[in-house]
Amino acid sequence: MVRFSYQVPEGDTHERAVCDDCGYVAYENPKIVVGSVVVYAGQVLLCRRAIEPRRGYWTLPAGYLELKETVEEGAQREALEEAQARIALDGILAMFSISRIGQVQVIFRARFDGAVAFAPGVESLETRLFDWKDIPWTELAFPSVNWSLHAWHAVGDRPLGAPAGNPPGDRRGTSPEIPNEAAT
Repeated sequence: MVRFSYQVPEGDTHERAVCDDCGYVAYENPKIVVGSVVVYAGQVLLCRRAIEPRRGYWTLPAGYLELKETVEEGAQREALEEAQARIALDGILAMFSISRIGQVQVIFRARFDGAVAFAPGVESLETRLFDWKDIPWTELAFPSVNWSLHAWHAVGDRPLGAPAGNPPGDRRGTSPEIPNEAAT
């Protein structure tokens, strides 16, 4: 059986899980959550969770980013999985660091891509559009849902700031080379 002990590996500054037999360092890094505040006619799309944690509470269509997908692709996939909604992203609305549970959450402002269509996916009991005054504030699943909704309400449909991103020639971050302009 493989055994790990926590220690500060040589040349490191943090305690890590290190294999007692071979010295392999098992890095534990934060998880990335992606999601969106989907807006239509001043209303926001929420999903009632069909899974734990917080089953039965309302949330945004959001979840863990998968390997080999961009944050944009992940947010669109989550909306499709949880609300059967095809969405177009307007841009990053908010980014939250939740260190107590090791998460970084990237939340987009979005709209329906084409027809306004949504229904519960396998992880949702119910999906619904809410006016601001009708949002079930005491039944929200997580604090970050509340934060995201307030961020959306503060900006409304005004333009979002343009966040920095990948260079135009490498949108998916697949090039192992550093462009000359990035090296300076």
